[in-house]
Amino acid sequence: MLRVNNQLIAGYVILAASFAALGLALMSQYGFGYHPCELCIYQRWAFAVVILLLLISFVSCKKRLILLLSALALLVGTSIAAFQFGIEQGWWEGFTACSDVGGAGSLEDLRAQILEAPIVRCDEPTWFFLGLSMAGWNVLYSGGLFLLALASLWKRKSI
Repeated sequence: MLRVNNQLIAGYVILAASFAALGLALMSQYGFGYHPCELCIYQRWAFAVVILLLLISFVSCKKRLILLLSALALLVGTSIAAFQFGIEQGWWEGFTACSDVGGAGSLEDLRAQILEAPIVRCDEPTWFFLGLSMAGWNVLYSGGLFLLALASLWKRKSI
């Protein structure tokens, strides 16, 4: 009888999908010039936490707990994406200021960077595919990964 560990497979799939999501986000920013808003950065952090947790699971004996924590991080990411999607749709108001400002070396560098930084608003999506913005797609993507993690945790036995 073939024994397959559902949680292990789910962990590998979620890890690969999280790397892909973070890679795509960075490629869209640095390769195509789509600057992220504040909420987009928070969504990236959720994927980074998932990646870190699942990498730790390779050397930990608490794999089930780590997968559960990864599922919670995915739920947070899904919630942030849903919040941003709601802002984009005008269902509720977002933050009063959303901008992309990185670190600078000196006060003059910081001033120049602030004056030259593109203003990225959370309520104005810059990219659409099949009628959904990046935030809308991330709701589906992160939510699907969350459900995959939950399903693998729910079914404990190997098949």
